[in-house]
Amino acid sequence: MLKDEFSFELVAQDDKARLGLIKTKRGIIETPVFMPVGTQGTVKGLFVDDILKTKTDIILGNTYHLLLRPGIEVLKKFNGLHNFMNWQKPILTDSGGYQIMSLSKFNKIDPKIGAIFKSHLDGKKIILSPEKSIQVQKAINSDIIMVLDECPKLTKDKKILSNAINTSTKWAKRCKIEFGNNKTKALFGIVQGGVFKDLRKESIDKLLEIGFDGYAMGGLAVGENQNDMFQILSESVNYLPKIKPRYLMGVGTPSDILGAVKEGIDMFDCVLPTRSGRTGLAFTWKGKLNIRNSKFANDKSPLDVECDIRCLNRYSKSYLHHLVKSDEMLASMLISLNNIYFYQQFMREIRKNIKVGSFHKFYKKYINFFD
Repeated sequence: MLKDEFSFELVAQDDKARLGLIKTKRGIIETPVFMPVGTQGTVKGLFVDDILKTKTDIILGNTYHLLLRPGIEVLKKFNGLHNFMNWQKPILTDSGGYQIMSLSKFNKIDPKIGAIFKSHLDGKKIILSPEKSIQVQKAINSDIIMVLDECPKLTKDKKILSNAINTSTKWAKRCKIEFGNNKTKALFGIVQGGVFKDLRKESIDKLLEIGFDGYAMGGLAVGENQNDMFQILSESVNYLPKIKPRYLMGVGTPSDILGAVKEGIDMFDCVLPTRSGRTGLAFTWKGKLNIRNSKFANDKSPLDVECDIRCLNRYSKSYLHHLVKSDEMLASMLISLNNIYFYQQFMREIRKNIKVGSFHKFYKKYINFFD
């Protein structure tokens, strides 16, 4: 094997929960892994050095937004996003498929071309074809590249979902051709099919025919309830290759992650830790804490006595409450940092419990803890 060749190693299992290693030329990623979201080349409110101190192995960037700004030419001058933002660990990039759904009022889909956007920034016409998506991700110099897919909004209409599978499969083939033969990077396929087992299997079978380095479950966390998500994961993961990483896109809460790990998922990303930080919501081993609540006005204790990054354990909940109520930006920065730190602690505890065979006990303790 080449020194820099992408690979995945399954280290241990506790029932369906998996402990693994993703090996990339920029470092090893321990799984199950949580990837903080750096949509526009920044994990909102956090310094790169602080993200590193949380023991984050990989972050996520976004093709559509980075295409708009700073643009491909700037990224090429820096030989990619790693140098541009001063992050030298692995990066995974979303293909822009989610923006086809989330910014649907600004685009239309032509299955033969791709997604035709009217930029939400300046109205400029942007064609995001499967080929263009891969080209942008190569300019970003991503370590893990996602195929462009059509991610429908939540629906029970099987015709809409089936058409999305057909379009996504055709686009996936084009992405694979554009990606070429590059052993140092990975290309992941994206499974669609809503909450229907038969459609999920159909999508998986079509992607397996093409062949990818990993497989993502798309089209979830779009409004379905948590039990439906867990059920479709339970029914679908058995069709996925055991020797390839499995990624649940856009998820989620600690209980979402815990339930998905139980079903055999390896990779996660979500804006929740930093978005919550900006609203004063902190994740801790004592549960979710709404720092806006008046009960914290005189609380001298820190969010986590162990977290000394940016001396976070020296800031009282009372002080954070004051910052939040005063709309000070430091509140967002400190609580976001706490949340990323907690999420990475949480993932380490998941991995530790899988390794020693006590994951089910950990699962039972925390599955409803953060509700």
